[in-house]
Amino acid sequence: MWKQLNLPTELKEILESQFDLETLEKIAKGYLAKRKPSLRINTLKTTKKEIEEILNQNHILYKEVPWYENALIILNKTSKELTELAIFKEGKIYLQSLSSMIPVLLLNPQEHEQILDMTAAPGSKTTQIAMQTNNKAQITTCEKNQIRLERLKYNIEKQGVTCTTILKTDATLLDDNFSFDKILLDAPCSGSGTISTWKNQTNMWEEKQKSHFIEVQKKLLRKAIRLLKPNHTMIYSTCSILSYENEEIIKSIQKEYPITLLPIQLDASIPTLKNQLNNTITICPDEQFEGFFIACLKKEP
Repeated sequence: MWKQLNLPTELKEILESQFDLETLEKIAKGYLAKRKPSLRINTLKTTKKEIEEILNQNHILYKEVPWYENALIILNKTSKELTELAIFKEGKIYLQSLSSMIPVLLLNPQEHEQILDMTAAPGSKTTQIAMQTNNKAQITTCEKNQIRLERLKYNIEKQGVTCTTILKTDATLLDDNFSFDKILLDAPCSGSGTISTWKNQTNMWEEKQKSHFIEVQKKLLRKAIRLLKPNHTMIYSTCSILSYENEEIIKSIQKEYPITLLPIQLDASIPTLKNQLNNTITICPDEQFEGFFIACLKKEP
């Protein structure tokens, strides 16, 4: 399956240098998979019971997610069909990949904490943080692109989020006098974990972007560590399965700052790949999950 997979030559070569053939076959299967849409129930506006009743009334089949009570996998509707439902238009559900939900759960945001979402648009994780904290955290979001900023504002309002401060700025330009209890850095990346070959999305990845992404990822992570309070934690994540955007970034920053990688416990149903760095997780793309990298970092005193 791997040998016949239609991917850019450069990407294939990078993956082949990183993984053995058995793992490459798993990745190929994930790239070929037709993932079912998943949604997050927005408990700021509704309840799980109400959403399930509405889905049942509309003959929409779904499956629960064992590790997150507010997530559902939809079995017989497309994402486009779900956007036509009133519960979507009212902000009672949010279409979000399962992998994208995990970083916020690992961040474990609490009420009254000061939390920074460094690259917030379109708002998936910002609104999830607000939901997890019952709109009682103090969330600061950053987005420098005006179009993406408008999308972020739209989703925050639509989801009923009232605890955010939205900054139109590059997060790397934040004053170092800011300090946060927790930080989420879902860094810009190549998107190598989200490729879907059956949708003909192989053009989503370009090798020439490599040096650009590495530079941006390091700048953002350096800034995040400076803004994080000592003895507090942050999440670094990407939708990539390439080590040079993930483990290698962490290793590089570990040489510059006193940070510790904390162990991550995931539900056994979540497929993972072997990593080059202990206490980091790479989710393997499959029929339910996109490829995703996650690390939990603690800033030492």
